[in-house]
Amino acid sequence: MGQFQTDFQPPVLGFPSCLVDQYGGVAKIYGAFGAKQLYVSDSKALHHILVKDQYVFEQPNYVIQTNRVLFGMGLFGTLGEYHKKQRKMLNPVFSAKHLRDMLPIFYEITYKVRDAIALRVKDRPQKVDVLHWTTRTALEFIGQSGLGYSFDEFDDGPANEYSLALKNLVPTIFLLAAYLRLMPILVKLGTPRFRRFLMGLVPHKAVRRTQEIVDVMDRTSIQIFEHKRLALQQGDEAVLKQVGRGKDIMSILLKANIEATEEDRLQDLELVSQMTTMIFAATDTTSGALARTLSILAEHPDVQDKLRQELIEAREGNGDLDYNHLSSLPYLDSICRETLRLYPPVPYVTREARQDVIVPLSTPITGKSGFGIGRLHIPNGTRIMIGILGANRNPEIWGDDAYEWKPERWLSPLPDSVTQAHIPGIYSNTMTFLGGGRVCIGFKFSQLEMKAVLSVLVESFKFSSTDEKIVWKFGALSSPTVKDCSEPQLPLIVSMA
Repeated sequence: MGQFQTDFQPPVLGFPSCLVDQYGGVAKIYGAFGAKQLYVSDSKALHHILVKDQYVFEQPNYVIQTNRVLFGMGLFGTLGEYHKKQRKMLNPVFSAKHLRDMLPIFYEITYKVRDAIALRVKDRPQKVDVLHWTTRTALEFIGQSGLGYSFDEFDDGPANEYSLALKNLVPTIFLLAAYLRLMPILVKLGTPRFRRFLMGLVPHKAVRRTQEIVDVMDRTSIQIFEHKRLALQQGDEAVLKQVGRGKDIMSILLKANIEATEEDRLQDLELVSQMTTMIFAATDTTSGALARTLSILAEHPDVQDKLRQELIEAREGNGDLDYNHLSSLPYLDSICRETLRLYPPVPYVTREARQDVIVPLSTPITGKSGFGIGRLHIPNGTRIMIGILGANRNPEIWGDDAYEWKPERWLSPLPDSVTQAHIPGIYSNTMTFLGGGRVCIGFKFSQLEMKAVLSVLVESFKFSSTDEKIVWKFGALSSPTVKDCSEPQLPLIVSMA
């Protein structure tokens, strides 16, 4: 496991930050089976890796093959021109126009969540697993506004099986991290039926659990897809009777796919894969970001009170805030930006050099002799960890308070060191949603979702910390749990505001 076994275990955020502090924008680390890797947070190097030379630095083959096994041939499992073709079809459905149409759906769902939590805490404060509710909420958001499908009524019954599957997917996969390097070999062993038979023989609990999770995801996605396609075939009246009334992302995508040229059209299995990818990407990341924000607000009651006051004043006499008003609330916006900067839900992603390449650095690497290295020769096959967390917390860019959670930093102009760093990320001078050709396609969807949920829940409830030690695990996604417990959870004390 190399340094991952010791340095990337909880407390998880220390080691990446330590790398940047001690070694600057590029550091060599050792991964599984002794593989040499580079942890890169230097802004100019990131620009070349993610933007200028993005087709030289693709995701490693084992990551692509793993994503195909988990999600099919969606955005996570394709490369190059094929990936561009899929994004071309998907980009329009994440436009600001469609987001405006989704906001009433967001509010409707959030009020159901608020009422469900209120039933539990109306008489006295109660300990509530906030991650449980943010996961269910995020899944229902992408279900209704993305797929035109409802997963959850938020009643007293158990959470939807899909919600439980998503909640456990990343922690389960993380247990198999060392074995995933073998995926390019495993996917070539005979037919899919034979490979499934082999999986059934593996006496590893995480392997069995992964298979169960993927089965749930695949079965549900196919069911939703067939339901949507049947409604489209039956005409506008059937579409309007569905959840989302034909304005959801998948209905729009299916219509666009029917009207597309043969060259641009996606196959049915690709659309099902996009659906599975979309559900996962929009649920786990946003639910974690929401849970993290509520956890931080619980630790900063003064900030929570100030935000609640802003929300009350904004809503007074206006009812639900419209898209423009909600997006422009300054304190809510600054809290979201600062949380996503300091605690990105995805702390790193991986790339691999497909050929020898020279990458320039914004800050030269200097040794004891004072001699500076301004460019790096990266050999073919070198694996790269894109240091999202490291770039977002770099003291040379963000100042001496880079590791502090300070939403006020966004209420005044950012320092020149930030604006002149030319960080290649798409969001707020950070790498949280990446940049280049594989930038997070739903980053605006995620921001609006966070603001809609926070605007209702913070106005309605007061969140406080418990005595339990919360540990945020480092992996492909950051996930919280109670110390000495393996299941993802985030208990907070919730009371009526």
